Amino acid sequence: MADLPFLPEDKESFTGCFACGRDNPIGLKLQFAWDGKTTRTEFVAEKCFQGWPGIVHGAIVMSLLDEAMSYAAFYSGFSTVTGKMSVKLKKPARIGERLTITGGITKMTRKLIETEAVVISSDGEEIARGEGTMFILNRNKYYKN
Repeated sequence: MADLPFLPEDKESFTGCFACGRDNPIGLKLQFAWDGKTTRTEFVAEKCFQGWPGIVHGAIVMSLLDEAMSYAAFYSGFSTVTGKMSVKLKKPARIGERLTITGGITKMTRKLIETEAVVISSDGEEIARGEGTMFILNRNKYYKN
């Protein structure tokens, strides 16, 4: 674990994150809400996130899942990095469609947090589902249950 990156003390240092950074010009700019158990955000993909014509690139969908799982750990009081992730892409997400992304924790040990997340289409269909294992780096000072 000693080789893992240093995490800044300053929450403002995260503004360049591809998924949630508000200052990243090519980022997703996700903003998550937390109800104490589940993270939630919405996202509408622009054409720059396209794979096949009219379809959101699968790696973008996977990024949505990864960030929802990471934020579940973050809001629970932990700074983590993704150690393992599995994704099932069930149907295409369309460019311009409003997607809802939720994530939560399924299990926690001293060193690991197991998580899950789902992407839902505007018509309520499941687009993708992911499971992840997060390595705990430390307790964070931003959110604690």
